[in-house]
Amino acid sequence: MHFDTATRQHWMRVLAHSDPGALQARVSALALTPTYELIRAPESGLVQIQARMGGTGERFFAGDATLTRAVVRLSSGTLGYSYQLGRNKHHAEQCAVIDALLQEQPYFQSLMETLITPLEADRAARLAARQAEVNTSRVDFFTLVRGDNA
Repeated sequence: MHFDTATRQHWMRVLAHSDPGALQARVSALALTPTYELIRAPESGLVQIQARMGGTGERFFAGDATLTRAVVRLSSGTLGYSYQLGRNKHHAEQCAVIDALLQEQPYFQSLMETLITPLEADRAARLAARQAEVNTSRVDFFTLVRGDNA
């Protein structure tokens, strides 16, 4: 194949974290109309989230999260998968189709350049804006040394 596991994990992460509206706009602009069938229609369910105290302690269940998954097969036989936090079924189906297209040689390079890279930049900008917003309310605590303690 023309990609490795890390590359596929990267684009699936970008798709999973993408804004559904931005993804829809970019896919519409590309005018992609692949024929595919639903192997597993988008369905929502719950997954349990596990954590470790301090990152190293014993595992415990931190709670549940809603997850939507979908599996599609292109007319060429390529399978595409997606797992999304939340209940947006259209987004999950669309990500599964893009995953399948990215696995095919004719689409790989153009989709990486015109879809995955801009979506990744959009997410980085959203995270930077959120970090800047949080930093405005940041409080730095420090100890004042009084002069009479010398």
